[in-house]
Amino acid sequence: MSFMENLSMALSSLKAHKMRSILTMLGIIIGVGAVIIVVAIGQGGEAMLKSQITGPGNTIELFYQPSDEEMRANPNVFMQAPFKQEDIRALEQIPEIKRVVASSTKLSSARLQKDALDISATGINQAYLQLNELKVAKGRSLSSADFLGGRRAGLISDKLKEELFKEENPVGKVMMVANQPIEIIGVLEKPTGLLSFGSMEVYLPFQTWKNIYGTSDFTQVTLQAASPEKLQAAGKKAAKLLNNMHNTEKSYQVINMEEIAQGIGQITKIMTLIIGSIAGISLFVGGIGVMNIMLVSVTERTREIGIRMALGATRGQVLTQFLIESITLTLIGGILGIFLGWGTATIVSFFAGWPSLVSWQVVLGGVLFSMVIGVLFGLLPANKAAKLDPIDSLRYE
Repeated sequence: MSFMENLSMALSSLKAHKMRSILTMLGIIIGVGAVIIVVAIGQGGEAMLKSQITGPGNTIELFYQPSDEEMRANPNVFMQAPFKQEDIRALEQIPEIKRVVASSTKLSSARLQKDALDISATGINQAYLQLNELKVAKGRSLSSADFLGGRRAGLISDKLKEELFKEENPVGKVMMVANQPIEIIGVLEKPTGLLSFGSMEVYLPFQTWKNIYGTSDFTQVTLQAASPEKLQAAGKKAAKLLNNMHNTEKSYQVINMEEIAQGIGQITKIMTLIIGSIAGISLFVGGIGVMNIMLVSVTERTREIGIRMALGATRGQVLTQFLIESITLTLIGGILGIFLGWGTATIVSFFAGWPSLVSWQVVLGGVLFSMVIGVLFGLLPANKAAKLDPIDSLRYE
């Protein structure tokens, strides 16, 4: 018999026992779907996590870790901002550096009439806006004139707007930040994503922030290299420059966020593999169900097998017939499981706010694995059918 004839017989047999076939395929559908869901969500979560950590790209963080001698000389060294304005100007002269993103944050208070809240006030330079896109939902963003003139204008987070202004439109209104008037020119969009938490924040031009808090130092500096190839050189030069300016040896160092993201990515891959393996157990259980149903099918069709062998069918042809039937059963279940997994992963990723990464390798793996399950768990029933004695089979009732 040809392959198409065997396939036609397999489909006819499955169609003759619809409910039994559907319940048997259910284990394969759930197993394949579960594996695809876990892998897709894991890969999507990893991609979102990396993007949240590394930012727009080609960035490196500068940090200050004082030596033991510095801490003995100045016990309050951790209370002081590590970066000065002259540091920023010097870093901007390094050829490999495209932007120097500087900011400084203080816990402060915001007041509107009688209502007061604890907030985080962040002073930023213009490069901060260029690298970290602060998306404005209402009003406008900070302009070059706001930075140059030190205008008392600020952007507030969606959470601060909800807590302080309720349903009112805050754009154009004045609130007090550290007892200083600030005009609200924009409200930021509500944050989404894996590492996004609603916080009450106000962003101010650094000159404005400096006038309010009376300090001109920065607490955080991020460097953006001109290209990925220049990232390492930019970090080394920046750290060396600051150590020379402050007469320190290795107090100023750099953190490569790409390397951190890769390390975290390795952890998430291991976790995805472990959870995916656990989900794969359901495929094993589904395979046992396939074997069980095929054994029942062999028993029910013993007389049919005897007639076929009496008419000249070889043991190999009988074996092939039942193997194809088993593979067809699992393959249909696997394809349906792929659609189930793909759809569920897309829905979950949509609500979680990260991309759903269903790769063709995972889909192909699901199809091939379904076929392998069909072969492995169909061998015993098919072999049993092939070994039946034709005379005994004809006598079977």
